[in-house]
Amino acid sequence: MSARLLSPTRREVLITAAAIGAISMLSSKSKAAAEAASIHPFQFRASDEDLADLKRRVAATRWPDRETVPDQSQGVQLDIARQIQVHWANHDWRKVEARMMAYPHFITEIDGLDIHFIHVKSKHKNALPMIVTHGWPGSVIEQLKIIEPLTDPTAHGGTEADAFDLVVPSLPGYGFSGKPTTPGWEPVRIAKAWATLMERLGYNKYVAQGGDWGNAVTENMALQEPPGLLGIHTNMAATLPPEISKALGTGTPPPGLGPDEKRAFDQLIYFNQHGLGYAIEMNQRPQTLYGIVDSPVGLAAWMLDHDADSHALIARSFSGKPEGITPDDFLDNVTFYWLTNTAVSSGRLYWDNARVAKGGFFDARGIRIPVAVSAFANEIYQAPESWAKTAYPKLLHYGRFPIGCHFAAWEQPEIFVEEMRASFKALRAS
Repeated sequence: MSARLLSPTRREVLITAAAIGAISMLSSKSKAAAEAASIHPFQFRASDEDLADLKRRVAATRWPDRETVPDQSQGVQLDIARQIQVHWANHDWRKVEARMMAYPHFITEIDGLDIHFIHVKSKHKNALPMIVTHGWPGSVIEQLKIIEPLTDPTAHGGTEADAFDLVVPSLPGYGFSGKPTTPGWEPVRIAKAWATLMERLGYNKYVAQGGDWGNAVTENMALQEPPGLLGIHTNMAATLPPEISKALGTGTPPPGLGPDEKRAFDQLIYFNQHGLGYAIEMNQRPQTLYGIVDSPVGLAAWMLDHDADSHALIARSFSGKPEGITPDDFLDNVTFYWLTNTAVSSGRLYWDNARVAKGGFFDARGIRIPVAVSAFANEIYQAPESWAKTAYPKLLHYGRFPIGCHFAAWEQPEIFVEEMRASFKALRAS
């Protein structure tokens, strides 16, 4: 006798659907709980032995001959390197270590790699979450000056409506994040990891900010448009129109450039001709840089020689004319690289990116979500507003300043904070 299939009643269908829904909800809650549990508090204290070894190596620096020119065209000048050595003898790592560790630090594993981040939540109810990404030769130390003004605006000239929750991660291979053991951690992959991090932290609406590699990561987040990303801010915008990128190859500016555009073109020509030495080496042979893992002063010189204007600013600081970045600021950051032994692992980001990159670093990428730009005079190039409007059709805000170098949050924290407040005001309202 054949079996007869009975159709379920409406009540049975509803009961089954409810059960499936409950199981699904429990599964989602379990996943969220598991991810939250995978975020672990982190603390760091350098050993006295490592600090003593650092001082010994600084004192034992072996010096090259003096440069044969009266300027920095051959690189970091011998007198500046010697001034770095002298200042380092009295530099106190424990001060910045205590300041950095006063904030909440965490580690979480994403895509098989430990990711370190600082997470500071504002006391204000409607704070806007923002993930801020550093570049090279930077670190989370760059952002220490902006954490309190952004998370506690009422104590720093702002209002409750200006408040941010801040997430400040270390790039893979940098600082306290894990060092990749296989290739492939480039800006596209990092951008996906950052979106996972923000989701894991429970943020369903947030913004992102970056300069240098931080800009590449942040703009890739914008291209990926993860759920919850409302908009981005950059202090090293990628705005180059195709005709400008093409003209850079010839060295001849296209006709009809306005004053701001011509200045930007000239800055880019200078950088391409005189400023890419470090990037070419790390693009091609980062592992060869054994010397900067063995010599602290060698590492400091390598990190100082990033771009002409920040190099000159920091050199003036060591010569007794401190501006936005003091000798201690600079050595805080170099010491951080030294103690975490990330001189080479950080450089591999260049190598990984060079294997997959399409187009120039400053070429417009076709971002569709809202973007804000802060253009500082002495950045590698000061992005003109005309180029920004074309590169970012939903340009939220454009700020242009007659000062400021590559390390905006580090050198000009007051301006940077005001720019964050102004840039995202419209998004808060929406």
